[in-house]
Formats: sequence, structure tokens, C-alpha cells
Amino acid sequence: MRAVLCGYYGMGNGGDEALLATLLQMLPSQIEPVVLSGNPAETAARYGVEAVPRKQLGAVIKALRRSDFFIWGGGSLLQDATSLQNPIYYTGLMALAQWLGLKTIAWGQGIGPLQHPLSRGLGGYVLRRCEAVSVRDNGSMAWLARWQVPGMQAPDPVWALESSPVAGLWETHAPRVAVALRPHAWLTESRLDQITQALAAFQTQTQTSLLLVPFQPVKDLAIAEYIQPRLPGPSQVYTLTDPHQLKGLFRGVEMVIGMRLHALIMAAAEGCRCFALSYDPKVSQLMADLALPGVDLNLQQPPTDPAHRWPNDADALAQAWLDVYANGDPLSADQIQSRVDRALMHQDLLHDVMGLACSLSSHAQG
Repeated sequence: MRAVLCGYYGMGNGGDEALLATLLQMLPSQIEPVVLSGNPAETAARYGVEAVPRKQLGAVIKALRRSDFFIWGGGSLLQDATSLQNPIYYTGLMALAQWLGLKTIAWGQGIGPLQHPLSRGLGGYVLRRCEAVSVRDNGSMAWLARWQVPGMQAPDPVWALESSPVAGLWETHAPRVAVALRPHAWLTESRLDQITQALAAFQTQTQTSLLLVPFQPVKDLAIAEYIQPRLPGPSQVYTLTDPHQLKGLFRGVEMVIGMRLHALIMAAAEGCRCFALSYDPKVSQLMADLALPGVDLNLQQPPTDPAHRWPNDADALAQAWLDVYANGDPLSADQIQSRVDRALMHQDLLHDVMGLACSLSSHAQG
């Protein structure tokens, strides 16, 4: 039986590629995946799967017509913070799959923000018609409750992604601290300069090697390249395309300073101390869930908690990082294993829905 996997795949975003790799890892063995991708050739080569162009409607319909399942494969697919086109595209594909008779699954979703009534209406409409729904946080679960959609909540599936070592990492200068920033309207030029100055001060005091990790190089690399020449000590830019290696990178890192949600998840899962720079409710929710230290970049509604407000100067920011580096605690092995075990509930959901369908199909053919 075939399943069409739909997400922000083949777009060069390490977090979404990690979700795809995890989904492929969790799929029942009797399911043949067909991935909707922004770069089908690259996706096919990297994962050994069939891939079709995500924006070519004819190719997508052809793939749907010869498939049995349609899976929204994780991430923030149902949100309109970036554009109203986003929920229209994804709910449109889900509705098309349902109209064609495929069994549909929303898997590992992070729902919201949803500001527009059309986004909310479309989201509730397609999710009520799914065979199964799993979400990754309390905010998403609240949307399901609002829509009266039954669903299951478990930690982000990437907690359970298998990691691979990065060649040469252990030969680089230690101790190592990773930095994963992304562009955003709230990361203003003055704030980026403040972060750069704080990193320089932090590195001078700790004698650490700074690893700059652009999760989506087409967007993030320019920030890394701006920061690197302004650092006083050893540094390296890591543009890893294999999500297993991207997670494995954090095995050799003492601490992470991150905006990217999946940088923080991967780091926490590998036992790193974390400091979050939140630009989105999904990052703030992770901070609350893991009790992570961090600050909020929100310029429109600064956080009520003084501990999460953006500091006034580079020295204060550097001091916050130094405190975490010197005194912060990573998650314990038991805490990590608990989240990995619960993240595997997303796998159980797939096997429950798809395994039963495969068994019924085999029985009917027999």
C-alpha cells in the first residue's frame, strides 16, 4: 500500500527534513512512501523513496490516485503567521485526498497561530475528516478541543530520530557551543549586532569553539557568515544536509543557543544545555515544557516574565549565557528517554491506522 507524505519537504529546512526522516523511520514496513517535495531528485536520492513535485498539481493528483493514505507529516503546516497561502495549500491537498477516498492522517502537527477565520474553518473541516490526528504541544491540542477533533498529544517526533556521528567533529577545538539563528522581523540589525557582541564576549570568557549551524542555509547562512568573522576565537559553520547527522552534531556540543525549534529539540535530546531565543509560540511552548532558560524576541507583546525579556545590552545577554554554561543542567537521561518513548506514540498511531488497513487488504486479497 502507498502513502503520500506531505510537508515542507525538499525546501532545505533541516527541521522539516528531520521530520521527514523520522516519519520514514516510523512508517510500517509494508507502506511504500511517495513524498511531495520541492526538490524531488534530491529527496529521492537522499532517502531512497519516490518523490514528486509538490507544486505540480497534475503530478500530485496522479500520486494521490494510486495511493491509499495521505499523511500531513509534521511541523507547522497549519498556521497563517507567514501567509494565508500556507493553510490554503495544505488543507486543500488534505481535502483533495479525502475527496479521492484516501485515508488521511495528521501526524506530529504544530497547529497555529491561526488569525484568519478562513484558516480556522479550513483546519477544522479537514481535521474532523481524518482517520487519526497527533499533535506535539498544548497549544495544538487546544485547537483540536476547539474544533471538537479527537487527537493524541506527544512530544515532537524528532525526539525519536536516530542520530549519526559527524566526521571530524571530535577533532575540532573543545569545548563546543552551537548557535542556530534564523532571520525574522524581530531579529533586527541592532539585535543581531548585540548577539554578535555577546557571543564574542562569551567566547572570550569560556574559550569555547562556536559552531554556527544554519538549519535552512538559504535563509540562515548569511547570519552565520555575518557573525563568524567578528568572533575572537575558533569557529566553524556546519551546513549539514543529512538530518541524522544534524542531530548527531549535538552529541559533541556542551550548550546550544538557538532560535530554531528543532535545533533546541535535537540539542536537548542529545543532552546539551539549551538557551532559547523565542520568535514563535512553538519555541515558547518548548521553553515551558522543558523549563529552558531563554529570552523572547517579541517586539509587539514583550513577555510578562522579566526573566524572558530581551536584555538591554550585549553584556547582559553574554552573562545570561555564561550562567547557563556554568550552572545550567541538561535534561537527565531519564527525562530524555521519557520524551523519546512518548514521541514513539506518533509511530504507534501510524501502525494502528495503517497496519490495520494493510491487514484488511491482505485478508481481502487472500
